[in-house]
Amino acid sequence: MEDLDQTFIQAPEHRADSNSIPNQPEEIPVIDLSRLNDPEDIQNVISEIGDACETWGFFQVINHGVPCDARKRVEETVKIFFDLPMEEKIKVKRDEVNPAGYHDGEHTKNVRDWKEVFDIYFKDPMVMPSSTDPEDEGLRVVYNKWPQFPSDFREACQEYAGHAEKLAFRLLELISLSLGLPKERFHDYFKEQMSFFRINRYPPCPRPDLALGVGHHKDADVISLLAQDEVGGLQISRRSDGVWFPIRPVPNALVINIGNCMEVWTNDKYWSAEHRVVVNSTRERYSIPFFLLPSHNVEVKPLEELLSPENPPRYKGYKYGKFYVSRNRSDFKKLEIQNIQIDDFKVVT
Repeated sequence: MEDLDQTFIQAPEHRADSNSIPNQPEEIPVIDLSRLNDPEDIQNVISEIGDACETWGFFQVINHGVPCDARKRVEETVKIFFDLPMEEKIKVKRDEVNPAGYHDGEHTKNVRDWKEVFDIYFKDPMVMPSSTDPEDEGLRVVYNKWPQFPSDFREACQEYAGHAEKLAFRLLELISLSLGLPKERFHDYFKEQMSFFRINRYPPCPRPDLALGVGHHKDADVISLLAQDEVGGLQISRRSDGVWFPIRPVPNALVINIGNCMEVWTNDKYWSAEHRVVVNSTRERYSIPFFLLPSHNVEVKPLEELLSPENPPRYKGYKYGKFYVSRNRSDFKKLEIQNIQIDDFKVVT
């Protein structure tokens, strides 16, 4: 086996073989959204989504309305980009200030991930806080970066992202209904949404026993929609006991998971599950997540309607934009301190 750069090596307790059951028979729910066309089945679908959010924090959807052709087009186009020479890819490389574009040095919890990424903001330009300083109210504008080749890269990505965003809001309404809330309850939080769309490429790794495609983490968003290829590699940590098990790729399905914002809004009723990506030594893998993020000025805190004397707030409120900027900069490079986590806002009891 080849030597692996030290920056990629996970601590023993976080490696692919730690606390995992590779052939775990238990699977997250696969929910057929075409059932929403049957008035007598709508409430069943809503209940199944609520149960999945509470038990797993993950589920898969089929017949979801995102056209297979749009997904196939973006998959084929981005592969052409990632196959380009490095000198071409770095022409649209991201930096510490502008998070859009290509990057091959992503870190998760201060360990480098075995992957390349390309990030695209849904709103272009996009507004975010200019610093992590809570007292600094300054804002900055960031713009997407687009490669010259392949020529249809931008069009293919924007087409797919439009379909993904539409589905994200449909799911958000179903999740709201599952909580007994009006379906539009969350809409006002997205007037200046910071949502973004990512392409991940995981090359074959010489030491998949030591490195991870993405280290263990929870998503900092509201909900994520993931298109994954047939190779597989995504694993989630089970809420009941923390054991890791794989998410089986289902043809044309999308993997949905709950992020930190929804976990806080529901006061821990719905679960933002830790997940990671294991790699292999023979096959590259692609995945395409869409992350639904609220506006930068939204204060994320438990919803009043879901609180009671028996269920007091478990989190202090936090400004989403500041949280995002802090997390994003720690993803860009290794820091000497642990990056900010949602548990930092837990109410001490």
